[in-house]
Formats: sequence, C-alpha cells, structure tokens
Amino acid sequence: MKNFILTSIIALISFFSFAQGPAGAGGNAPNLNRGHVFGKVVDEQGKPVEFASVVLLKTVVDPATKQNKDILVKAQQAELNGDFNFKEIPVNVRLKLKISFVGYKNYEAPVQFEMPKMDPSSAPKPGQAPDPAVMAKMMAAFEKDLGNIKLLSDSKELEAVVVTSTKALLEMDIDKKSFNVGQNLVTSGGTAVDVMRNIPSVQVDIDGNVKVRNANPTLFIDGRPTSLSMDQIPADIIEKVEVITNPSAKYDASGSMAGIINIILKKNKKNGYNGMLNLSADRFGGSSIMGNFSYQQNKWSLTLMGMKMNMRNVTEGNSQRNSNIGGVESSVYQDINSKNKGSMFFPRFSVDYAATNRTTLTLAGFFGGGGKFSPTEDIKITSMVNNFTTLSNRLSESSREFNPTGLQLGFKHTYPKAGEELSMDFNYFGGTNKNDATYTTNYLNNGIITGTQIQKNIGSGSNKFMTFQTDYVRPLKNEGTIEMGVRAQLFELVNENNNTLKAVGTDVYKPIPSASTNYENQNRVYAAYVSISGKSANKISYKIGLRAESSSYDGKLLNTNQKFSNSFPLSLFPSIFLKKDLTPTDQLQLSITRRVSRPNFFQIIPFVDFSDSLNITRGNADLVPEFTTSGELSYSKTKGSATFLLSGYYKYTDNLITRFLSQEINPISGKLDLINTFVNANSSINFGIEGTYTNKLQNWWDLTANINMYNSKINTANIEKAQITDGLWTVFGKLNNTFQLPKKWSIQLSMDYQGKTNMPISQNQGQGGGGGGPMGQAQSSSQGYIEPFYGVDLAIKKTFLKNDLASLTLAANDVFRTRGNTRYSYGEGFSQKYYRLSNPQMIRLTLSIRFGQFNMNSMKRNNNQNQDGMQMGQ
Repeated sequence: MKNFILTSIIALISFFSFAQGPAGAGGNAPNLNRGHVFGKVVDEQGKPVEFASVVLLKTVVDPATKQNKDILVKAQQAELNGDFNFKEIPVNVRLKLKISFVGYKNYEAPVQFEMPKMDPSSAPKPGQAPDPAVMAKMMAAFEKDLGNIKLLSDSKELEAVVVTSTKALLEMDIDKKSFNVGQNLVTSGGTAVDVMRNIPSVQVDIDGNVKVRNANPTLFIDGRPTSLSMDQIPADIIEKVEVITNPSAKYDASGSMAGIINIILKKNKKNGYNGMLNLSADRFGGSSIMGNFSYQQNKWSLTLMGMKMNMRNVTEGNSQRNSNIGGVESSVYQDINSKNKGSMFFPRFSVDYAATNRTTLTLAGFFGGGGKFSPTEDIKITSMVNNFTTLSNRLSESSREFNPTGLQLGFKHTYPKAGEELSMDFNYFGGTNKNDATYTTNYLNNGIITGTQIQKNIGSGSNKFMTFQTDYVRPLKNEGTIEMGVRAQLFELVNENNNTLKAVGTDVYKPIPSASTNYENQNRVYAAYVSISGKSANKISYKIGLRAESSSYDGKLLNTNQKFSNSFPLSLFPSIFLKKDLTPTDQLQLSITRRVSRPNFFQIIPFVDFSDSLNITRGNADLVPEFTTSGELSYSKTKGSATFLLSGYYKYTDNLITRFLSQEINPISGKLDLINTFVNANSSINFGIEGTYTNKLQNWWDLTANINMYNSKINTANIEKAQITDGLWTVFGKLNNTFQLPKKWSIQLSMDYQGKTNMPISQNQGQGGGGGGPMGQAQSSSQGYIEPFYGVDLAIKKTFLKNDLASLTLAANDVFRTRGNTRYSYGEGFSQKYYRLSNPQMIRLTLSIRFGQFNMNSMKRNNNQNQDGMQMGQ
C-alpha cells in the first residue's frame, strides 16, 4: 500500500511538473522539490530574533565511509520580525533544521513531511487527469509550518563587541528608491531640507521648497502623510529617505504629481537603553539642542525625543517689474533685506507593547511644543509712473506662532504564515496658530518722510486632521502577495484674518474687508485599494493595483456667509509595476500609474485678497480636477559595490491647474489692474531621462552622482491672451563624495547644478513661499522661468571617545554664495525679474554624543514600523 501511495504521489507531481515545467529536455521529469518550510524565531519572551542564522540540511550516506553526513540544502537569515521561509525543497529526503545566533543556544530539530492517507481509488487512472481536490490535498502536505521556534539564552557572558558596517547608499525596490542618510555629515545639526540637498533626483530651491522632476512631492513620515514641513524635521533623527516617483495604488491618488518622499525615522533596535544628545550652532546665531532616549525591555519599548531649535535666517534680494496697464506705463524696483528670528520646541513620545508574540500595540504623540517666529523686512521701493518717480520705504514686523498636538494609535498583528499581517492606524493632528503683523510704509522726498501709511494684520486659526486606515497583506504562491486596505481622511480648517489701515494724513485705523480673509473649510477623502504582486512563469515580477477614491469639501466665508461646496465622484486609479531580472546583476522595470489633483478651497473661493496692493489674488470657482498619467522605464545594474540606474519617464496632465496673471478690473479700486488667479490650462507634458550612480570607489571613498535631463511644456492655448511658449529643455545634476580618512576623520563634499527651467507648477507662491516676493507679483509656472544656479557644500567630521561615542562636525553650505535664485515672469502688459539669496555661506558646528547599555540576550527589533508621532498640523 505504501508503494502504491508513493507511486500515486509521484504520478501527481509528474503531472503537475509537466503542466508547469519548462519545455525541452527534462521538462517532463518529476519535480520533487515542492516542499515549503517556514516558521518564526523568537526568544524566551516571545519577541522576534532578527538576523538569526537558519540552515536546512539533508542527511545522506557517504559512499566512501558508509556514514551519515549532512549536506546544505538552503540557508538564510531570519527577517526583522523573526520569520524564515524555505521554498522548493526536496520532500523525499531526511531534513534537519539548525538555528544559531549570538547570545543563544543552538537549536536543532528534524523536519519531515507527513503524507496524507489516501484511498487507492483516488489515484488517477491511465489517461485520466488527477482530481483537483486530491491534488490540493497532496500539495498541502508539502507545506510545513514549524510555528514559533524559541531560542534559549546562552548563560555565557560575552565581552563587549563593536560591529561597524555601512549600509548601501542606494537600495532598489519594485516601486521606490531608498537612500540611507543616517551617516550624512553635511546635514548634521540641520533639518530635512539639508538632507534633501544630498538626495539624488531631489531639487531644493532658495526657499527650501523641495521638488522632484520640477514639481512638488507629497511628504510622508514612516509611510503616513504629514502636515509637517521639511524645516520642522531634525536631520539627525532621519535614517532613510524613500523617493517614490510613481506611487502605486496603495497611496493616495490625490495630491502632488511629483510623487512621494517618505522619511524613515531612526528607531531603537536594542534591548536595554540608549540615547543621543546633539548640540549645534551656526554663524548667524542659530542654535539647536536635541535629545533622544530609548528603552526596551521584555514586552515594552519606550522612546522619548525633545528638540529645541533657535533659527536666525537672513535673505537679501531685489525685484523689478515693468507694466503697461490701460495705457499707463510704470516700473517698480525693490531692494529687499529680511531677517527671521524664531524658535521651535518639539517633544515626542512613543510606546510599543507586545501584547503577544505576534501582536503589537503602539501609542505615540506630541504635545506642549510649538514655535514662534518674528520675521522683519526692510524694502526700499522706487516707483516710476509716466516718468514721475516716487520713493518709499516699507518696514514690516510680524509675529507668528503655532501650537500643535498629535496622537497616533497603532495595531499590528503578524500571522504564523510568513509575510501575512494586519495593521490598523488612527492618527490625529491638530493645532492652533496666530499671527500679528504691522506694515509701515514711509513716503519719501529727498530723504524726508512726507507721509506714513500703516497696515495691521491680526489673525488666528485652527486645524484638525484625522485619518483612519486599515491594511492587510497575505502571501500568495509564486512569491506573491495580495494587499488591500481602506482609508478615511477628514480635515477641518478655520481661519480668521482681519486687516486695518491707517491712511496717510489720518490717525484712524479703518477695517479693510477686501483684505480680511475669514473662512472655515472641511475636506473629506474616502478610498479603498487592492494590489496583487508575484512572479510569472517567465520570471517577471509584477505588482498590479487598483484604487477607488472620492472626496468632497464644504467651505464658508465668515464675513459674507457665502457657502461653497463640491463633491468629486468616485474615480478609479490603476497602477502597474513590472520587473524583469535580465541577469543576477541587471534589472529592468516598468511602471504606469494614474493620479488626480483636485482644486482646494483656497484656489476656488472667488474672494479678492487686496492685503498687498502689488500682489492681488483671487480664486476661481470654475476650476475642475486635473488627471495625470505617468509612465517610467528603468534599467539598473549592480557590479560589486557599484549601482547604476537609468530611467526614462513621461507625464501627461489634463486640465492642469496653474497660477495665471491677467489684466482685470480691480473690484476695490474700480480700475484696470493685474490680478493673480488660478486657471485650468489645456494640458502639460513632462518627459526626460535620469541617471544615478553610486559606488564605493575605495574603502575610504563613497560617491553618488545624479543627472536629470528633462523637457516641460504647458499648453495654454485655451486661455485668452496667454503667450504660447515652446517646451524648455533643462538639466539638473548632483555629485556627493564622502571620504573616510585616518584617525577617524571624515570629509563630505557635495555639489549641485540646476539649469534654466520652468517654475514648478504646484509650488506655494504666496508671500514667503517662493513666489514673487513680499512686494512682487506671485509668479506663474506657465508665464516664466528660473535662471541657472549651482551650489557647493562641505563638511568635516571627527569621531572620538571609546567606541566612537562622540563626534564633532563642521559644515558649510553654499560655500561660494552661488545659490541665488533669479526668476523671470511675463504676460499681458507686464514683465518681472526677481532675485533672492538666503543664508549664504552658512557655517554650522555640531557636537553629538551617544550613550546606552546593550542587552545581548535579545538582538531584536520592534516589528511595528508605522510610528508617525512626528506628524503635526501647523
């Protein structure tokens, strides 16, 4: 009977192998490598043991000695959550599992496949296909779940060991690129803006606005959207930056057309306690202190972080605008000097509790922090109207303050089957803000003040941002997985902004309703997605997804009780990712996605903002969403320590939402004026080619190089009196060198170059946001360009104390004062040139000290990756 059952099994396997195996010689041979063994390595407390060595051996008889001997079948390291997984192993031999790791006793156990009992009548007859139910039962017998394998602590005490390793600078995945920045010298003591200057594919302009392929990306922290800005994230807590140029269906379809930048924060990886303290100061008087403390023991993990930053920023610039409106020729020249003095305090906590060996609960948040800034500005203005010249001096003093609060609740459960997990997250971020500004304009004649006008702006606001998200991942055959999830996002915003004006010759402040923007706004986004990944018979890896998303908003102008609302219908957003391993070192990838950008409340409300008489803005209630289809083809090659990546990309957008300046009747003055609004252009096209190269040229020299050549064009044929321009070719490049010198010295030299380019489409171009400047027109992406510029950064680091526990870093940014930004804009009846330079030749000194105790009994890592306590509303 046993022989009959074994013959039946071989017959079934032979049939299955014939159906699935390759054609040609050997294609019909029985394939007995159908076994699947998996499990999880844990310690005595049931916590995962990451990187444990797991070896599968088979026992055979040595023909020479006639003795049993063990032969290696497969080996691997346990994953971060302790999982191991062996596929395609023989089912007809004696197997043995061995697990070892530092600080634990070795584990050894036999592995056997138990064949199910069968009715002889169930075997297939000659010429008859096997019964699918029988086949499923047979194949299930080749699956072996070993469950949780507990390693016992080794009682031997080990001497302290310091292990030093360097992560690869660039890591590739099917839908993203990851850059390890934990050891970046130039950014020490700075913010995430400084980190982005050294990331390939990423551009940073003079205001710290981050761009990817000349558009603004969405910022994530630890895989979740955030309301934080880049300058509110300390560089020293960033472990990795993921650049997702073409997001899959898993991510929100709405948002930036430039993709996603996901910042991964550093997390404690050791049982026991450890921490760090950073102190820094710069040449403009800025300083910062940041402390981080982590403690892990048994089922608990606690992280506390506090950061106090004092900022002193300086900006110099000038602007000139010529216009001809209604036959009146005028020109305005401005000489601008501004300073921003501010401080920010940011405390954060995170607690993880391992309720079971497979379930982790997370509580994280921040409160009691905030920031206060006091920008000042001195603008000398020369105006000429019909050959009559007037001089004035505008002085502004402002105070801005924000107080955020955030809370995150997380749940994560992993299943015995390797790779299967369920996670649920709730995030709340809220805050209040207020501002107080006084703008004093002195009119001059031969240096004597002939009149003074004073404008005051007092404002306050609040916001609430909540998300609910559930994600489920389950492994499939052929190294595949299925991911699915649902998400709800709710956003509330209230703003009150009141302006008063004391005109020349009066002592009475009168309200200016046209410059008082009081509103409340609610946005809602609901989404669900499903994504399937795997590998086909011809070894092509795939990830195919579909996302369904709808949104709505309601708004109200508090001054007039006008209400605005819109509901965008359910839309589908497919995504396709394909990857083919041409050789063990060569890889080809293709991705195609669809995304949407819906007009926001600020772009739609028809309110005319006259708070700056030279920068009048108005919303457009007729705006419709823009849809973008993106495609990208990439080739990567790895040779030794070198990685080369070449990508070609294409992006087409319908109904592009862009700023536009035109001559209209000013509803306040009743005269013809330049009004800045938003319009839907016909379309836009962006395409280009990008190359990235990383290599450890010598043991002491790491190099990263990036070059991006692209063309961008906006079709404004549907806009009356718009100037049609040809597509503009440009180039962007970066070069980053890190040198490890003797006696624990390090040097990092970085350079970047931006050629002539169109202005970013989705950039915030209001006051202080990189647009036309405090007294200049906000500039439109369809009506101007940016002149070329370059910059050089240098940093020197010295590591000292036992086990390299302390380091001192001296960094200099924009060494040659060359990152000045010159913008040209033009349109019906006007042209403008605007130049600015911020914080040139910034020099910063940073001292970093680490401390802690390390418990070798549990080399583990908390498996909850969705900490998002850094997020906050502003």
